[in-house]
Amino acid sequence: MPTTASLPSAGPTAVPAVPKNVRWVLLGVMLAMLLSMLDNMVVSTAMPTIVGDLGGLEHISWVVTAYTLVTAVTTPIWGKCGDLFGRKSLYLASIAVFIAGSALCGAAQSMGELIAFRVVQGIGAGGIGAGAFALIGALVPPRERGKYQGMTASVMAIGTIGGPLLGGFVTGHFDWRWAFYINLPLGLAALVWLGLKLHLPAQRIRAKIDWAGIALLTLSITAIVLAATWAGSTYAWGSWQILSLGAVVAVSVALFVFVEKRVDEPLLPLSVFTGHRNYPLAMVMILAAGVVLFGAGLYLPLYQQTVQGASATNSGLLMLPMMIPVVIVSTLAGKVMSATGKYKVFPVVGTLFLVAGLGLLATMDVHTSYLLTGLYMVLVGIGLGFTMQMAGTIAQNSVSLRDMGAAMSSVNLFRSLGGSLGVAVFGSLFTRAVRPALPAGGDPGPDALRHLPAGAKDAYLTAVTDGTGHIFLTAALVCALAFAAALFVIEVPLKKAGPPAPADGREPSEISGKAPVAPGR
Repeated sequence: MPTTASLPSAGPTAVPAVPKNVRWVLLGVMLAMLLSMLDNMVVSTAMPTIVGDLGGLEHISWVVTAYTLVTAVTTPIWGKCGDLFGRKSLYLASIAVFIAGSALCGAAQSMGELIAFRVVQGIGAGGIGAGAFALIGALVPPRERGKYQGMTASVMAIGTIGGPLLGGFVTGHFDWRWAFYINLPLGLAALVWLGLKLHLPAQRIRAKIDWAGIALLTLSITAIVLAATWAGSTYAWGSWQILSLGAVVAVSVALFVFVEKRVDEPLLPLSVFTGHRNYPLAMVMILAAGVVLFGAGLYLPLYQQTVQGASATNSGLLMLPMMIPVVIVSTLAGKVMSATGKYKVFPVVGTLFLVAGLGLLATMDVHTSYLLTGLYMVLVGIGLGFTMQMAGTIAQNSVSLRDMGAAMSSVNLFRSLGGSLGVAVFGSLFTRAVRPALPAGGDPGPDALRHLPAGAKDAYLTAVTDGTGHIFLTAALVCALAFAAALFVIEVPLKKAGPPAPADGREPSEISGKAPVAPGR
């Protein structure tokens, strides 16, 4: 297998020129992206208060599961529809759906209503996630994208850190319904801003919708997410329910591949996976980054609150040693990439940092200090900064502009699935470690922990430390696979800006009637 290659281009207009004032346009895109990222974090913090008001404790997991399931299912559908019918109109529509879902959630009078309205929110969130990266790909060519990489990293950092802090503030000082109502002014601002500032060539493509592909992908993703949610908690990993879901996944994925090879306009063009090896390699790195981001975001605060005695608000602040390096490193790496056109070294180094940082986090015990934990988190943050955005750029540089929406929705899908599957496996590992040491009254929580007898408290803290250690060790192994994938990435010259695309939004290959050349063929 050669180590260097170039991607054939459809012509000089295959990559658009960078629009003037692109940062102002991207600001609106980032605001909508921040909206969907903040929401899940804010709602998670507010859930105890919501349950106290609406009841339905036995259904609490579905408030999150319904949202993430529908988001994952609709992400590739929004991405493909954006390719076919215009990315701006679809992105604005997804924001409008998210705003409507937020208003309905805030007005919910029962847990059943809240779950149903979270489905509406999830539909909008799927479009926001798919559209954001596709719009960045359409507005900024890969060679120039590093200059704006810090904006995306900043949004992810703000969403991860600010969500729990904002959720605690809103819940503590206002009614829990404002955890949803706060989305309305932010969403309307993004909607108006993009309506005025975002200008893309109109797309008028006549095509049939791949309904069979939509149905099969929906079935497979639903089965995957349900298995990840239920395995190890509601049902045992080897139970007939989980095994049946695994069989559904295998059959539906096989049928999906069969269908996608035969339809004129596939929902998820298989050429993005088979056209050039960089794309599937990038998906491995993105999946690993999702595992780390979700896993660290969930279990590091738990360790800090339970074992190190931090408050809920301070545990959010204690995430800064991980998230600040993400922003700084991602921005610097992006500038170097734009200046030199080189990028392979960054995910290679980044995944090494992830393995080292996660491996050190796995060694923590009940006596580990805040300072030492923070130093380990810095290594993880550097690794994420080098890996996350670069993997996305590698994926974007591996496909034609025509398939950008479908390809970038796959990026978002793999990141979400990585997080969902990671959290499911981590939950099983943590439960297995902690269950034998649980006091008679169940999980004591950080406050009740102080009132436990010394022996029971020490046993519980040791179990929590062991559980988080298993989690970070598993995450380190996943990142070792991502390191292997990064080594096989081919250093492909990044696409540069060219003249604006034709007025109807088609690529030159579409105007001539010839099919675009798949990368790497």
